Amino acid sequence: MYRSLEDFKKDWKYESDSTLKVLNSLTDESLNTKVYPEGRTLGFLAWHLAVTIPEMMGNAGLKVEGPGVNDQLPDNAADIAAAYSKTSDSLLNELSKNWNDEMLHEEDEMYGEKWKKGLTLMYLNLHQTHHRGQMSVLMRQAGLKVPGIYGPSKEEWAAFGMDPLP
Repeated sequence: MYRSLEDFKKDWKYESDSTLKVLNSLTDESLNTKVYPEGRTLGFLAWHLAVTIPEMMGNAGLKVEGPGVNDQLPDNAADIAAAYSKTSDSLLNELSKNWNDEMLHEEDEMYGEKWKKGLTLMYLNLHQTHHRGQMSVLMRQAGLKVPGIYGPSKEEWAAFGMDPLP
């Protein structure tokens, strides 16, 4: 749980930039990639990341500019990345204007539970990390290069002139 907005903002900047690396690696053709017939597509997961920010933070009382849960999934990867970027920036702006560290201990109704605002921020970060991991599998299936997030990807090891780890 976050107890400082500055700690969240620092983490969010890294995680948001990492998510944008993934989103900017997508192609329009890759958006329909999925593992099994009933599974989520790569495009759905990418759009879900953009949509969740205003949805989750709205439940915590913060108005973040961005797509709504009923907005149509774009068929263009660049539009998804742009929407995510705009929403991520709006989150940071709205937090700076409307919340302070003391508010991170306040509780909100969240998905049938009571969450402190600091916990909501933690789950928002973990949520996108979880879905980035799912997306990396779908990206490999789509034949895309996966960017390194917490270390080099297979392709990045090769670019360094090193053998990727098995």
